[in-house]
Amino acid sequence: MFKRILTDELVRWKSSVSRKPLILRGARQVGKTTLVEMFAVGFDYFVHLNLDKSIDRQIFEKNDNIATIIQILYLKANISPAPDAKVLIFIDEIQNSPEAIKLLRYFYEQANHLYVIAAGSLLESILDNQISFPVGRVEYLILRPFSFGEYLTALQENEALTIYNNFPFPEYGHKKLLALFAEYCLIGGMPEVVKHYIEHKDLVAVGRIFENLITAYSDDVEKYAKNDNHRKIIRHIIHNAIKMAGERIKFEGFASSNYKSKDIGEGFRTLEKTYLLSLVFPTTNTKLPLIENIRKSPKLHILDTGILNYFAGMQLMILNNDLIDTVFEGKIAEHIVGQELLSLKSNVSAKNYFWIKEKKQSNAEVDYVLQIDNLLIPVEVKLGKTGRLRSLMEFIDLCPHNFAVRIYSGELKIETTKTLKGKEFTLLNLPFYLTGKAPMYIKRLLIAETET
Repeated sequence: MFKRILTDELVRWKSSVSRKPLILRGARQVGKTTLVEMFAVGFDYFVHLNLDKSIDRQIFEKNDNIATIIQILYLKANISPAPDAKVLIFIDEIQNSPEAIKLLRYFYEQANHLYVIAAGSLLESILDNQISFPVGRVEYLILRPFSFGEYLTALQENEALTIYNNFPFPEYGHKKLLALFAEYCLIGGMPEVVKHYIEHKDLVAVGRIFENLITAYSDDVEKYAKNDNHRKIIRHIIHNAIKMAGERIKFEGFASSNYKSKDIGEGFRTLEKTYLLSLVFPTTNTKLPLIENIRKSPKLHILDTGILNYFAGMQLMILNNDLIDTVFEGKIAEHIVGQELLSLKSNVSAKNYFWIKEKKQSNAEVDYVLQIDNLLIPVEVKLGKTGRLRSLMEFIDLCPHNFAVRIYSGELKIETTKTLKGKEFTLLNLPFYLTGKAPMYIKRLLIAETET
C-alpha cells in the first residue's frame, strides 16, 4: 500500500462539520479501494461493502429505511458501536445499485454521524440512463494515477523525495531527479504496474498488466453501449485512441474510419466517463475567463503515459537508447506534463487546456494554459535545453501580464527575455520533474515580482 496525496483531502473531509457522503471517482485500477482501506485505519470501525456481490446489493434493494440498513450493516460487520464511535462505511462498486445511490442522501439527512464513502466506475452512465445523484447531498473527489511525487514515495526514494520537495530546488539533484522522472515516464502511474515494476523490474510482465487493464475497460464500457453499432465504435476508438494520444483529432472519419462525427463524438463521451481518456479542448483567450472552444479540434489524452508507451511500442525503443532525452520525445513529453498538471487537481471537473490563436491563418499553439489566481499563464513543453518559443511569445504579446513557463530537460532557471515584438517578460524554466510544482513556483515568482 502506497501513500497517496489524496489522503490529505480525505482527512479534511473527515474533520469537516458540513461533511456529506463522499463519492470517490477515478478510473479502474487507480487505487480507490486501497486508498479507502488505508484511510480506514483512523476509524474505530470499518464496514466494507462490494456491490459486485448480490448479497451486499440486497441490503439496499430490499430495504429503504436508513435506520434498518444501518442495523443490517452493523450486524454484517459484527459490530456494536458506541454513540460517539467513528464508523466508516465504504460502498464499493456502487454503480451496480441505483437503489444504493438514491439512499446516499439519507445517510446525510438522517445518519450524519456516520462517515460514508462510495466508489465505482462508469457512474455517469447510471446518471444518464437511470437516476441522478442526490444533488447537494453528496460531494466528490477524484483519484488519478500516481504523480511523480507519489512515484518517488512508492520507490522509497526518500532522499530524492526530500530534494524534490525542497524550495528552491538544489542544482545537485538535477541529474538524479531527471533520471527518475524518465523512469516514471516509461512506467507510468498505475499502482499495480508501479508495484510490480518495483518488485520485479520486469517490463514484459508489466505489459500483461496493461493488456488486462485495457481489456477490462473494454468489457466495462460495452456493458453500457446502447446498441451493436455503438459497441463497435467504442471498440474502434479504444483500439486507435492510445496510438493517437497527444495528437489533435477530428471526429469525422476518426482513425481512417467511415464513422460520422456524431457517432464518434458519442463514443468518446462514453469513454470519457471511464476516465480512460479525455478530450483536451483549446482556448483562444489570453485572460480570464478560461473558456474551452469545443468547435476547435481537441487533443486526445489517455489516462496514463505508461499505457501510451506500452501500446505505442515506445518502451523497447526507450530501453534500447540510453539517452534520457529519448524519453521526452514528441508527444510523450507533452502528455506526461499534462498528466502531472492534472494530478494536482482533486476536483472531478478539473481539465487541462491548451491555447491557439483566434486567427484562422495562424498556427500558433501553446501546449498548456494554467490559471494562477486571476492570470492565465502559458506553459510550453520543449524537448531539449534550448528551443524557439514563438507561440509562447505570441501569447505574451496578447495577454495583460509578462509571465511564462517553459518545461524542458534543463535545470531550474529564471530569465528575463523579450518577445519578437519587443515585450519584456519573465520566463520560468522548469525541469520536467518539477512540473507538479509549477503552480507553487509560479506563485512564488509572481510574489517576488510584485515585491520588487
